[in-house]
Amino acid sequence: MALPALSLSLQFGRFKGVERHRAALPRHSVARWIRHALDSDGEITVRIVDAEEGQRLNREFRGKDYATNVLTFDYAQSPVVMADLVLCAPVVAREAREQRKTLAAHYAHLLVHGTLHAQGWDHETSDEDAEAMEAREIEILGGLGIKNPY
Repeated sequence: MALPALSLSLQFGRFKGVERHRAALPRHSVARWIRHALDSDGEITVRIVDAEEGQRLNREFRGKDYATNVLTFDYAQSPVVMADLVLCAPVVAREAREQRKTLAAHYAHLLVHGTLHAQGWDHETSDEDAEAMEAREIEILGGLGIKNPY
């Protein structure tokens, strides 16, 4: 089965330790992770930011005054998925340490998670929706050789 096509823009902000995050996110891996989560072709920008930018975006767009791991800005779901995924490097690194995962595995999970959000999946609407989204993430990550993130 052919995977959906993806037009990917991968961007890194300027922050201390950005080299570690670049190393965990080679373009071919990011594209592979996202393409496995897409149900149709996509045009997606992935931006890796510091805590200040992450907090500002979360505050401005979600009304929550803290930096979160991933923010999804979806613009279209059909016929082409168009979205921006913003990941906050310090939060992702901290969570990876706490969860005893590699940085790359945690980024893979969050990119799959954000890509599902961009296609309308939502874990905050009900317990059933949360369970369905988690099951889909586990399935996708398993197909990529990444163990259950939960």
